[in-house]
Amino acid sequence: METELKLDVDIHVAAPLVLLCLVGAAYLSAAETAITGVSRPRMHRLAQQGNRRARLVNLLLDRKDAVVSATLIGNSVLNIFSASLSTKVLTDIFGPAGLFYATLAITVLVVLFVEVLPKTWALVQADRMALMLAPSLNMVLKVLGPIASASARATRFFLGLFGIHRRGEDEAQVQDDVLRGAIDLHGEGQAGDAAPAAKEMLRSVLDLGDRTVGDVMTHRGNVVLIDADEPTDSIVTQMLAAPYTRIPLYRSQPDNIVGVVHAKDLFRAVKAAGGPETVKIAEVMTPPWFIPESTILFDQLQAFRARHEHFAIVVDEYGALRGIVTLEDIIEEIVGDIEDEHDAIKRGVVRREDGSLVCQGDVPIRDLNREFGWGLPEDVAITIAGLVLYEARRIPEVGQVYAFYGFRFEILKREGTRIAELRILPPAAIQAG
Repeated sequence: METELKLDVDIHVAAPLVLLCLVGAAYLSAAETAITGVSRPRMHRLAQQGNRRARLVNLLLDRKDAVVSATLIGNSVLNIFSASLSTKVLTDIFGPAGLFYATLAITVLVVLFVEVLPKTWALVQADRMALMLAPSLNMVLKVLGPIASASARATRFFLGLFGIHRRGEDEAQVQDDVLRGAIDLHGEGQAGDAAPAAKEMLRSVLDLGDRTVGDVMTHRGNVVLIDADEPTDSIVTQMLAAPYTRIPLYRSQPDNIVGVVHAKDLFRAVKAAGGPETVKIAEVMTPPWFIPESTILFDQLQAFRARHEHFAIVVDEYGALRGIVTLEDIIEEIVGDIEDEHDAIKRGVVRREDGSLVCQGDVPIRDLNREFGWGLPEDVAITIAGLVLYEARRIPEVGQVYAFYGFRFEILKREGTRIAELRILPPAAIQAG
């Protein structure tokens, strides 16, 4: 009778303890998954809006290693304790067979109700679960934090014995990769062209930090320049004929830029003077703003905003004129080509029925890649003609054909040593032919 009474008490005490351990382990499993799967950008935004729990989640994310270690330690201790307690009780009841029963029961309970179910729930609603569990998880970290820290130090020590050392990653590169991955996932599965267009613009914003002014500038060969020593009426005539509102002025030679004249300022001065005869161009033009061609686009965009200017002269390391860059050039790098009713610049690309393209030599490689989804290298040359020259290693003759990067390039027209026009056959057109 006494033995039976003792067994009944043991079972009644052990069952609630096992259940309590499994509930605690399930809570820690859910907390671990929630804190690792939570959206930090969303938590940051909620914290800025005054959400206290979001601020607490951000604090926990700053100590994610310690939080994960603490939850894993607590989860392991509770699972081991529940398994040991169940084995002891069931062994006392059923003898050696109790070991099998305990193993089977605890395995099913732990896998289904402690691991799979809570982690799946937390994964589906990571943000909501993280906000809900943040206060209690903070208490767990305070209790188990020292143990987790000691465990982490011991782990690093033993890893060091095997020559394994933790290497810090480039945080900026990691964040950039995370952001680019989020952009790629944006609008996934949506119908229409809105999502692809938005993703392309977002990628272009990130690319501003990787590209230089030299990649987007208007090359000096396409820049309209006016001799500042010419009569004012001649300058007015040239300004009217040009499709631009700002034009650089030079003296003696094109590399000697002395100023920039704005059409509105010039025409206003001519009207106030009653004619161009008495207008001195030196009093109308503004000082030129010189920038190196290696300037990063993002920095140049900030400089345009700070100086409240839209126009800069690009020079090389020796101070020689390389071209010009405008605010519109940088904006077009983000949103694509912007053309208005005064634009006299042609795109310079004509598509043929056979899939080939007749292209002007000064068309930027970047524009072709963005327009047609190509992958031509942009780090060896700016224009398509420059790429052909780089690969050919010589000045090609009209009619010569080159093949590289899976494309075929045929020289159609040359102006001096410059490739003026060429025919491009992309890989798809070559395969179709």
